[in-house]
Amino acid sequence: MNLKRHKNKRQAKSKNIHILEEYIKNNIKEYIIIIIIFLLGLFLGVMFINNVGESQKQEITGYVNTYLEAFKQKEIDYPVQLKNNIRENIILVITMWFAGSTVIGIPIVLGIIAFRGFCLGYAVASFTYVLGLTKGITFSLVALVLQNIIFIPAIISLGVSCLKLYQSILKDKRRENVKIEIIRHTIFSVIMLICIMISAILEAEVSTRILKAIVKYI
Repeated sequence: MNLKRHKNKRQAKSKNIHILEEYIKNNIKEYIIIIIIFLLGLFLGVMFINNVGESQKQEITGYVNTYLEAFKQKEIDYPVQLKNNIRENIILVITMWFAGSTVIGIPIVLGIIAFRGFCLGYAVASFTYVLGLTKGITFSLVALVLQNIIFIPAIISLGVSCLKLYQSILKDKRRENVKIEIIRHTIFSVIMLICIMISAILEAEVSTRILKAIVKYI
């Protein structure tokens, strides 16, 4: 009995791996496009910090120091933060889903992907500039990496779904095909929303608590 159960589990695992391999194979071009756009935004965010004037660098320094000081002193209302994170992420996913469901909305989707990359690059570069390389990277790892391990792949995958829908509508504009593709896109968007909700929980309940504990040493 145990041998049969083990065999079934192995077959199910093999099937899931095969499905994942097929999915990546069928969407590799779209993933490359979306990842390049995200990395371009990330690069621009880093370069923006490196090329601003002294007055702007002073403003960035003041902002980061004020943020850290406020973080040290105030009590964090974790349920409120979690609620805000979830609301913002729901708005983000709905915006991408809606924009991706229209032919003219795909530039908005690509713009969102690039902007999220820019924000990440800007944040890491700002912390590194103000706190120094070691402290800046440490702070960035705690503040940004944990939730982004899930968030970034989810938003990239959502961008790929939008791009695939756009391509499908251009190839076949029949109402029935469009309807089917939008349903697929909607189901996939809901799955990605769940993943992004998990990242929001990690940010509010794990990353913020760790930051609160270590920020006094920064």
